[in-house]
Amino acid sequence: MSTRRPARIANQQSRDRVGVVTVSTQATVYQKIAEELGVRESQVRAAVGLLDEGATVPFIARYRKEATGTLDDAQLRTLEERLRYLRELDERRVAILESIRDQGKLTEELEGQIMAAETKARLEDIYLPYKPKRRTKAQIAREAGLEPLALGLLRDPGQDPEAAAQPFVNDAVPDASAALDGARSILVEMYAEDADLIGELRERLWSRGRLVSKVRPGAEATGAKFSDYFDFSEPLAAVPSHRALAMFRGEKEEILDLTVDPAPDEEEPAAGPTDYEIAIAAKFGIVNRGRPADRWLADTVRWAWRTRIVVNLSLDVRMRVRQSAEEDAIQVFAGNLRDLLLAAPAGSRPTMGLDPAYRTGVKVAVVDATGKVVATAAVYPHKPQGQWDEALAVLAKLVREHSVELIAIGNGTASRETDQLAAELVKLMPDRSLTKIMVSEAGASVYSASPFASRELPDLDVSIRGAVSIARRLQDPLAELVKIEPKSIGVGQYQHDLAETALSRSLDAVVEDCVNAVGVDLNTASSPLLSRVSGISTGLAENIVAHRESNGPFRARTALKSVPRLGSKAFEQCAGFLRIRGGDEPLDASSVHPESYPLARRIAKAAGGDVKSLLGNGNALRGLKPSQFVDGSVGLPTITDVLKELEKPGRDPRPSFKTATFTDGIEKVEDLAPGMRLEGVVTNVAAFGAFVDVGVHQDGLVHISAMSREYVTDPREVVKPGDVVTVKVLDVDVPRKRISLTLRLDDEVPSTEAPGRSPGGKGDSRPGTSAGKNRGRGRPQPKPAQGGPAAPQGAIADALRRAGYHNTGD
Repeated sequence: MSTRRPARIANQQSRDRVGVVTVSTQATVYQKIAEELGVRESQVRAAVGLLDEGATVPFIARYRKEATGTLDDAQLRTLEERLRYLRELDERRVAILESIRDQGKLTEELEGQIMAAETKARLEDIYLPYKPKRRTKAQIAREAGLEPLALGLLRDPGQDPEAAAQPFVNDAVPDASAALDGARSILVEMYAEDADLIGELRERLWSRGRLVSKVRPGAEATGAKFSDYFDFSEPLAAVPSHRALAMFRGEKEEILDLTVDPAPDEEEPAAGPTDYEIAIAAKFGIVNRGRPADRWLADTVRWAWRTRIVVNLSLDVRMRVRQSAEEDAIQVFAGNLRDLLLAAPAGSRPTMGLDPAYRTGVKVAVVDATGKVVATAAVYPHKPQGQWDEALAVLAKLVREHSVELIAIGNGTASRETDQLAAELVKLMPDRSLTKIMVSEAGASVYSASPFASRELPDLDVSIRGAVSIARRLQDPLAELVKIEPKSIGVGQYQHDLAETALSRSLDAVVEDCVNAVGVDLNTASSPLLSRVSGISTGLAENIVAHRESNGPFRARTALKSVPRLGSKAFEQCAGFLRIRGGDEPLDASSVHPESYPLARRIAKAAGGDVKSLLGNGNALRGLKPSQFVDGSVGLPTITDVLKELEKPGRDPRPSFKTATFTDGIEKVEDLAPGMRLEGVVTNVAAFGAFVDVGVHQDGLVHISAMSREYVTDPREVVKPGDVVTVKVLDVDVPRKRISLTLRLDDEVPSTEAPGRSPGGKGDSRPGTSAGKNRGRGRPQPKPAQGGPAAPQGAIADALRRAGYHNTGD
């Protein structure tokens, strides 16, 4: 009787075994993430369990501290990303095991190697010999029966290759030379598919190789912005993000040729085998002792390295450089976006938004304290119309009629001229205490033409919608900027070259964290803002707004349960982040979650009052100890948070609002001179420095070397987008519109080397950014620059060149 199992049963047992693999590696995933984060495995298990149940990172970070051991949102985001990677790795591991098992080639040793693989690259290296592929020369040679010849010469180099090949000549193999070619193809494939060897060579190439950039013949003129990379090389492992992305863009635009030099310090290959070839030979016991086959085997190693292995590994390390650069650039973008979203709001004050332009006029929109549009207009103070006085009259009338307190001026074309108009308006109306602020209009045009803007402002022209957005983003930058796709806000580094999925996932996470950190007014929030709240989808957000419009303002958080499709899980996730001011339940105006209301009332009773009288009463709360409220249902972290929130209910984590004052008479690059001290606003931060708007329609660069007397590893340690700073002009290159600035106000200004400009030649070219011209003003003061020795003359320009600072645009 046959003992062979039916195919259906064998396949089922295979699937069962795959399931066991998944379960067994799950524990390894928890352990690995715990080691990487430096936390306990139990914390990771708890966090993963909550994520798998549909909880969001903001909810877990704030309301499940006992479960996770107080993991914060940054740790949870890292955990979430690593969990995604390791689960994808595990899924791929399972697929590979099943594929090799179906081929009947899975051994215990091979399965152990696959299970031990810690990266996707290692896993693919192991799988390569078993991966279904088109018929290769090696496969054809095997089919022709040449594998014994290849292995025989490898085992016994004492054989003469020509003589050893003669017995393999047949109809498919016409002569000994063809037999040896086939045997070589088999050995080349063997070398190239040895997982341990390839892994070792890849790491050697990464640590020793260089990325080399050369200009393509004839592309010098059209590719002048990439001139720093016309003849450039740098170690693969040390290429900074902005330089790598600049070179890859130059290659994409057919200006540069990029290659990998595997051994820049070695002599020409003709002088002998490279270290890489020696490593291949050593792996397979190939030593040149003068035996008949030694030369043929050495030539086979060299052929394998030059024609296949180095080609594949060069692609691998290029991809590694790109991925590393993209990860760094995404981190820069995410950090800048977070700072911009959490910039200080001007608050609920009547605001006039001015969207500047020359020929088509300045578009005007007035919004009330709630952001509702109450008036619009268009004025033509600039050339060619030149209706200055008429424009002032229109604006003054709007200020009086609507009690305007703030004037928000978009920072695009004609912004400085419009700023002058606003300045004169302020002087003409001293009794009104008007404040004018230049704000970033980045993304305003995207919002104006969006479907949401059409629904939100259906009766307004697209150009007027931009003025409305400018006014509202001064009142509350977070509430307005969430209406715009994060990528369109323009605070990134080479953002158009980054992986779409990874960038969107990172930026969406930033927006979600920022919105939930601040909290959302349930009765005034737009649907785009609500859709960023924990647990609320786009559809649910629209349902909430529709319910609010049909039934009036929400009086209590519990009323959310009557919104269509908003179930108990969504309520649990979102309730704590939504605020209701002046409602039926005082705690609804705080970040205390409804599930903690009993605790809050217990605390109020212990303080000798009720919740309403206790809110904001720090004196009554200070005598209470969190430990006295610990019981089986609630832990110390939650109690501490509730006490803090009762003391300062609904507190806004964003800084207080401040404005920058631009220097009168400094309106264009030509007005600048080395040595000037100016106030400006940080518009963008990159890996190599920060860009500052000083009011001349072109941002200047503070290189990382000019930020502090102390060593700075990350420019965001010193400044962030929106900060108001005082800078000193080091260098102005008028023809190229480059401005070099320093935060170290006692730095010496380099002496002039040529008429019409200062030395150094490095100002603001905004490499790899799309932050554009003058960005968001009116933000809080940054940390002061630290002291230390002054930079020598020309040091800034030299540092810029070393940093790859160039004009690539975006």
